[in-house]
Amino acid sequence: MSDHEEPQELCADSSSPDQSPSPVPTTERPEEAPDKDKEEEDEEERKRKAKEKKEERMRKLRELHMRRNEARKLNHAELVEEDKRNKLPANWEARKRKIEWELADEEAKKRAEEAGEDYERVKLLEMSASDMERLERKKKRKNPDTGFADYQQAQLRQYHRLTRQIEPDMKAYEKKREELGDDFYPGAHSLISGGSGKVSKQGMDRMVKDLEKQIEKRSKFSRRREFHHEADVDYINERNMKFNLKAARYYDKYTAEIKQNFERGTAV
Repeated sequence: MSDHEEPQELCADSSSPDQSPSPVPTTERPEEAPDKDKEEEDEEERKRKAKEKKEERMRKLRELHMRRNEARKLNHAELVEEDKRNKLPANWEARKRKIEWELADEEAKKRAEEAGEDYERVKLLEMSASDMERLERKKKRKNPDTGFADYQQAQLRQYHRLTRQIEPDMKAYEKKREELGDDFYPGAHSLISGGSGKVSKQGMDRMVKDLEKQIEKRSKFSRRREFHHEADVDYINERNMKFNLKAARYYDKYTAEIKQNFERGTAV
Protein backbone atom coordinates (compact mmCIF):
# COMPACT_ATOMS: atom_id res chain seq x y z
CA MET A 1 0.00 0.00 0.00
CA SER A 2 1.26 3.30 -0.90
CA ASP A 3 1.79 6.18 1.39
CA HIS A 4 -1.39 7.87 0.19
CA GLU A 5 -3.68 5.14 1.43
CA GLU A 6 -2.92 5.57 5.14
CA PRO A 7 -4.87 8.73 5.65
CA GLN A 8 -7.94 7.15 4.09
CA GLU A 9 -7.81 4.30 6.59
CA LEU A 10 -7.39 6.69 9.39
CA CYS A 11 -10.31 8.67 8.16
CA ALA A 12 -12.42 5.52 7.78
CA ASP A 13 -11.50 4.45 11.27
CA SER A 14 -12.42 7.80 12.65
CA SER A 15 -15.81 7.74 10.91
CA SER A 16 -16.76 4.33 12.04
CA PRO A 17 -20.11 3.93 13.81
CA ASP A 18 -18.52 2.33 16.83
CA GLN A 19 -16.85 5.53 17.84
CA SER A 20 -19.17 8.42 18.93
CA PRO A 21 -18.27 11.96 17.90
CA SER A 22 -16.63 13.96 20.59
CA PRO A 23 -18.72 16.93 21.81
CA VAL A 24 -17.70 20.41 20.76
CA PRO A 25 -16.62 22.43 23.73
CA THR A 26 -18.77 25.65 24.31
CA THR A 27 -17.87 28.61 26.47
CA GLU A 28 -20.95 30.01 28.34
CA ARG A 29 -21.23 33.86 28.98
CA PRO A 30 -23.62 34.46 31.85
CA GLU A 31 -23.21 38.27 31.63
CA GLU A 32 -24.84 38.56 28.16
CA ALA A 33 -28.46 38.44 29.48
CA PRO A 34 -28.05 41.36 31.93
CA ASP A 35 -26.40 43.44 29.21
CA LYS A 36 -29.36 42.88 26.92
CA ASP A 37 -31.84 43.88 29.63
CA LYS A 38 -29.83 47.00 30.32
CA GLU A 39 -29.85 47.97 26.65
CA GLU A 40 -33.61 47.51 26.54
CA GLU A 41 -34.02 49.66 29.64
CA ASP A 42 -31.78 52.34 28.13
CA GLU A 43 -33.81 52.24 24.91
CA GLU A 44 -37.05 52.61 26.84
CA GLU A 45 -35.55 55.48 28.84
CA ARG A 46 -34.51 57.25 25.63
CA LYS A 47 -37.98 56.78 24.17
CA ARG A 48 -39.58 58.09 27.37
CA LYS A 49 -37.33 61.17 27.40
CA ALA A 50 -38.00 61.81 23.71
CA LYS A 51 -41.74 61.54 24.36
CA GLU A 52 -41.49 63.95 27.28
CA LYS A 53 -39.51 66.43 25.18
CA LYS A 54 -42.08 66.18 22.42
CA GLU A 55 -44.93 66.75 24.86
CA GLU A 56 -43.09 69.73 26.34
CA ARG A 57 -42.56 71.22 22.88
CA MET A 58 -46.23 70.69 22.00
CA ARG A 59 -47.28 72.33 25.27
CA LYS A 60 -45.09 75.36 24.57
CA LEU A 61 -46.42 75.49 21.00
CA ARG A 62 -50.00 75.50 22.30
CA GLU A 63 -49.13 78.26 24.75
CA LEU A 64 -47.61 80.31 21.95
CA HIS A 65 -50.72 79.81 19.84
CA MET A 66 -52.91 80.91 22.75
CA ARG A 67 -50.76 83.99 23.36
CA ARG A 68 -50.85 84.86 19.67
CA ASN A 69 -54.64 84.58 19.58
CA GLU A 70 -54.94 86.66 22.75
CA ALA A 71 -52.63 89.34 21.34
CA ARG A 72 -54.61 89.35 18.11
CA LYS A 73 -57.87 89.89 20.02
CA LEU A 74 -56.33 92.67 22.13
CA ASN A 75 -54.94 94.39 19.02
CA HIS A 76 -58.32 94.21 17.32
CA ALA A 77 -60.08 95.63 20.39
CA GLU A 78 -57.53 98.45 20.64
CA LEU A 79 -57.94 99.18 16.93
CA VAL A 80 -61.71 99.44 17.36
CA GLU A 81 -61.30 101.77 20.35
CA GLU A 82 -58.82 103.94 18.45
CA ASP A 83 -61.23 104.17 15.52
CA LYS A 84 -63.98 105.26 17.92
CA ARG A 85 -61.70 107.91 19.43
CA ASN A 86 -60.76 109.23 16.00
CA LYS A 87 -64.43 109.62 15.10
CA LEU A 88 -65.14 111.63 18.26
CA PRO A 89 -64.87 115.47 18.28
CA ALA A 90 -61.49 117.04 18.89
CA ASN A 91 -62.45 118.37 22.35
CA TRP A 92 -64.18 115.19 23.48
CA GLU A 93 -61.72 114.47 26.30
CA ALA A 94 -62.09 117.97 27.72
CA ARG A 95 -65.88 117.78 27.45
CA LYS A 96 -65.87 114.37 29.12
CA ARG A 97 -63.75 115.67 32.03
CA LYS A 98 -66.04 118.67 32.38
CA ILE A 99 -69.18 116.51 32.44
CA GLU A 100 -67.63 114.18 35.03
CA TRP A 101 -66.61 117.17 37.16
CA GLU A 102 -70.13 118.64 36.92
CA LEU A 103 -71.69 115.33 37.96
CA ALA A 104 -69.31 115.00 40.91
CA ASP A 105 -70.01 118.63 41.86
CA GLU A 106 -73.78 118.01 41.79
CA GLU A 107 -73.39 114.93 43.97
CA ALA A 108 -71.27 116.83 46.49
CA LYS A 109 -73.81 119.67 46.50
CA LYS A 110 -76.67 117.25 47.21
CA ARG A 111 -74.72 115.65 50.06
CA ALA A 112 -74.01 119.07 51.57
CA GLU A 113 -77.69 120.06 51.34
CA GLU A 114 -78.76 116.81 52.99
CA ALA A 115 -76.27 117.42 55.79
CA GLY A 116 -77.46 121.03 56.18
CA GLU A 117 -74.08 122.55 55.28
CA ASP A 118 -73.14 125.46 53.04
CA TYR A 119 -71.69 123.85 49.93
CA GLU A 120 -69.64 126.89 48.87
CA ARG A 121 -68.00 127.02 52.28
CA VAL A 122 -67.31 123.27 52.25
CA LYS A 123 -65.82 123.48 48.79
CA LEU A 124 -63.55 126.35 49.76
CA LEU A 125 -62.38 124.48 52.86
CA GLU A 126 -61.39 121.48 50.73
CA MET A 127 -59.37 123.59 48.25
CA SER A 128 -55.67 124.05 48.81
CA ALA A 129 -53.83 127.37 48.82
CA SER A 130 -52.10 126.57 45.51
CA ASP A 131 -55.48 125.89 43.85
CA MET A 132 -56.83 129.20 45.14
CA GLU A 133 -53.81 131.09 43.80
CA ARG A 134 -54.18 129.35 40.45
CA LEU A 135 -57.85 130.32 40.21
CA GLU A 136 -57.05 133.93 41.13
CA ARG A 137 -54.38 134.12 38.43
CA LYS A 138 -56.79 132.61 35.93
CA LYS A 139 -59.44 135.19 36.80
CA LYS A 140 -56.96 138.01 36.34
CA ARG A 141 -55.83 136.71 32.96
CA LYS A 142 -59.36 136.20 31.72
CA ASN A 143 -60.65 138.97 29.45
CA PRO A 144 -64.35 139.59 30.18
CA ASP A 145 -64.81 141.45 26.89
CA THR A 146 -65.16 138.68 24.32
CA GLY A 147 -65.79 141.06 21.43
CA PHE A 148 -68.90 141.94 19.52
CA ALA A 149 -71.62 139.27 19.55
CA ASP A 150 -74.79 141.31 19.02
CA TYR A 151 -76.03 144.81 19.81
CA GLN A 152 -77.82 143.67 22.96
CA GLN A 153 -74.64 142.21 24.49
CA ALA A 154 -72.63 145.26 23.41
CA GLN A 155 -75.15 147.58 25.09
CA LEU A 156 -75.12 145.46 28.26
CA ARG A 157 -71.31 145.53 28.44
CA GLN A 158 -71.35 149.30 27.94
CA TYR A 159 -73.93 149.68 30.71
CA HIS A 160 -71.80 147.67 33.17
CA ARG A 161 -68.69 149.60 32.16
CA LEU A 162 -70.41 152.96 32.70
CA THR A 163 -71.94 151.95 36.02
CA ARG A 164 -68.52 150.84 37.30
CA GLN A 165 -67.20 154.32 36.56
CA ILE A 166 -69.95 156.09 38.49
CA GLU A 167 -68.90 157.59 41.81
CA PRO A 168 -72.15 158.48 43.60
CA ASP A 169 -72.42 161.34 46.08
CA MET A 170 -73.85 159.54 49.08
CA LYS A 171 -74.45 162.75 51.08
CA ALA A 172 -76.61 164.26 48.34
CA TYR A 173 -78.35 160.90 47.95
CA GLU A 174 -79.28 160.67 51.63
CA LYS A 175 -80.40 164.32 51.67
CA LYS A 176 -82.68 163.82 48.67
CA ARG A 177 -84.19 160.66 50.18
CA GLU A 178 -84.99 162.48 53.41
CA GLU A 179 -86.64 165.35 51.50
CA LEU A 180 -88.88 163.13 49.32
CA GLY A 181 -89.70 160.44 51.85
CA ASP A 182 -91.80 157.64 50.38
CA ASP A 183 -91.89 159.38 46.99
CA PHE A 184 -88.16 158.76 46.66
CA TYR A 185 -89.09 155.23 45.57
CA PRO A 186 -92.02 155.82 43.20
CA GLY A 187 -94.47 153.01 42.64
CA ALA A 188 -97.61 152.38 40.60
CA HIS A 189 -99.66 154.92 42.60
CA SER A 190 -96.95 157.58 42.83
CA LEU A 191 -97.76 161.04 41.41
CA ILE A 192 -94.13 161.89 40.66
CA SER A 193 -93.31 161.24 37.01
CA GLY A 194 -89.76 161.22 35.77
CA GLY A 195 -86.88 162.79 37.62
CA SER A 196 -87.43 165.26 40.41
CA GLY A 197 -85.39 168.34 40.97
CA LYS A 198 -82.66 169.88 38.85
CA VAL A 199 -79.48 168.29 37.69
CA SER A 200 -76.36 169.89 39.09
CA LYS A 201 -73.83 171.57 36.81
CA GLN A 202 -71.20 169.05 37.91
CA GLY A 203 -73.46 166.19 36.83
CA MET A 204 -74.08 167.77 33.44
CA ASP A 205 -70.35 168.35 32.91
CA ARG A 206 -69.64 164.76 33.87
CA MET A 207 -72.23 163.49 31.37
CA VAL A 208 -70.85 165.68 28.57
CA LYS A 209 -67.32 164.55 29.29
CA ASP A 210 -68.37 160.92 29.22
CA LEU A 211 -70.22 161.35 25.91
CA GLU A 212 -67.20 163.03 24.34
CA LYS A 213 -65.03 160.16 25.51
CA GLN A 214 -67.42 157.64 23.92
CA ILE A 215 -67.43 159.54 20.62
CA GLU A 216 -63.63 159.64 20.56
CA LYS A 217 -63.35 155.94 21.30
CA ARG A 218 -65.94 155.07 18.67
CA SER A 219 -64.07 157.03 16.03
CA LYS A 220 -60.88 155.04 16.69
CA PHE A 221 -62.60 151.68 16.26
CA SER A 222 -64.47 152.62 13.09
CA ARG A 223 -63.00 150.68 10.15
CA ARG A 224 -65.15 152.21 7.42
CA ARG A 225 -62.98 153.77 4.73
CA GLU A 226 -63.57 157.41 3.92
CA PHE A 227 -65.22 158.15 0.59
CA HIS A 228 -63.47 160.70 -1.62
CA HIS A 229 -65.97 162.56 -3.78
CA GLU A 230 -63.27 163.87 -6.11
CA ALA A 231 -61.87 160.40 -6.90
CA ASP A 232 -62.46 158.92 -10.35
CA VAL A 233 -65.37 156.53 -10.63
CA ASP A 234 -63.80 153.50 -12.34
CA TYR A 235 -65.98 150.79 -10.79
CA ILE A 236 -69.49 149.40 -11.25
CA ASN A 237 -70.15 148.17 -7.70
CA GLU A 238 -68.52 148.05 -4.28
CA ARG A 239 -66.83 144.71 -4.92
CA ASN A 240 -65.31 146.02 -8.16
CA MET A 241 -64.17 149.14 -6.32
CA LYS A 242 -62.27 147.03 -3.75
CA PHE A 243 -60.66 145.00 -6.52
CA ASN A 244 -59.54 148.15 -8.33
CA LEU A 245 -58.07 149.55 -5.12
CA LYS A 246 -56.06 146.37 -4.57
CA ALA A 247 -54.84 146.39 -8.16
CA ALA A 248 -53.93 150.07 -7.91
CA ARG A 249 -51.93 149.42 -4.78
CA TYR A 250 -49.51 147.17 -6.69
CA TYR A 251 -49.61 148.40 -10.31
CA ASP A 252 -50.33 152.15 -10.20
CA LYS A 253 -46.66 153.04 -10.16
CA TYR A 254 -46.18 151.12 -13.42
CA THR A 255 -49.40 152.18 -15.20
CA ALA A 256 -49.66 155.82 -14.11
CA GLU A 257 -48.17 157.16 -17.38
CA ILE A 258 -50.34 154.90 -19.57
CA LYS A 259 -53.45 156.02 -17.67
CA GLN A 260 -52.55 159.69 -18.13
CA ASN A 261 -52.02 159.16 -21.86
CA PHE A 262 -55.46 157.56 -22.17
CA GLU A 263 -57.02 160.47 -20.29
CA ARG A 264 -55.31 163.05 -22.57
CA GLY A 265 -56.02 161.01 -25.69
CA THR A 266 -52.36 160.81 -26.68
CA ALA A 267 -51.94 157.06 -26.18
CA VAL A 268 -50.43 155.26 -29.15
